[in-house]
Amino acid sequence: MAISSVMPLNAGRKKSKAKVRKPAKTEIRYKEIDNYDFLYDGTDFDEEFNVSAVNDLMDEAFSHVGARYRSGSKGPSAFDCSGFTSYVYGKMNISIGSSSRDQYARNTPIKDSEMMTGDLVFFTSPSSGRGVGHVGIVVDVDPETHTFSFIHASSQHGVKVSQSNEGYYAKRYIGARRVKE
Repeated sequence: MAISSVMPLNAGRKKSKAKVRKPAKTEIRYKEIDNYDFLYDGTDFDEEFNVSAVNDLMDEAFSHVGARYRSGSKGPSAFDCSGFTSYVYGKMNISIGSSSRDQYARNTPIKDSEMMTGDLVFFTSPSSGRGVGHVGIVVDVDPETHTFSFIHASSQHGVKVSQSNEGYYAKRYIGARRVKE
């Protein structure tokens, strides 16, 4: 008989009256520390942050990875950058604007330190000069390195995930916006 994670090791044996050892005070203290409550003491969280909605948003975004890029396309088989972001948010019944410049103007500016999954990130493009020319959706943020990954419709590779520290994007990053329902 193989041992599985479901079957206790002492299955089929008679129960013995073993002494139950009480944890030492230091073990209790470490157990309390392991719950990480101390990290959040006094932290102000965005009470409007809805984990389920963000997960749905990201599921929708990732369901289009590999879709091709086509200028002016708004999905679902092909996208340009703003067509992708507006399509994904539109599936959540949220209107964010149709162009990357419109999305930049209509949504709430945030500091890079406030960036979270689901926020919009903006970049210049070769044709936009210093203005907004590209947009993506934040996937993940690394608070130690202050970098982030984002999903977007790349003109070269279609819908994909890129990193903010990639040379092309690092020198073209403009800022982030929070979408409010």
